[in-house]
Amino acid sequence: MNREEKKELVSELNSLFGEASACVVTHYKGMTVAELEQLRKGMRAAGASFRVTKNRITRLALADTPFEGLADLFTGPTAIAISKDPVAPAKVCVEFAKKNDKLVILGGAMQGNVLDKQGIEALAKLPSLDELRGRLIGMITTPATRIAGVTQAPAAQLARVFNAYATKEEAA
Repeated sequence: MNREEKKELVSELNSLFGEASACVVTHYKGMTVAELEQLRKGMRAAGASFRVTKNRITRLALADTPFEGLADLFTGPTAIAISKDPVAPAKVCVEFAKKNDKLVILGGAMQGNVLDKQGIEALAKLPSLDELRGRLIGMITTPATRIAGVTQAPAAQLARVFNAYATKEEAA
């Protein structure tokens, strides 16, 4: 890789870090290509990406981004999981690490806050952005549904009473 390619890669990674809201740093030593591809597929499905990176270039790319505090984690065979959704990369990495002990989570950051391994695991337990939106919509619509049911109940009771009187008079 020549100097120009390195500069281009640094600027590409820098813009990637600038747009992301969460980043998870991992070691992937001993993983096969098939395992890495399976992890990447899971990341893509969650709206995240997984990249094997060069440590020196990544440390340079971290400058002036919210993830600057992660520079110390880039030693050895590192890879990053990155996304605009703050929960997605953590969730996929933790799930994959449970099945494959070769993926080691070192730490990460969410919106500028540096997290250790336990912080990433706690972040992975949170519901995703779509799940939170669904819960919020459910909480908003539930009171409206109940109000509609309460306001309809007296009218329905009146209709039943009138129907009972009408059938009573017809029978007599």
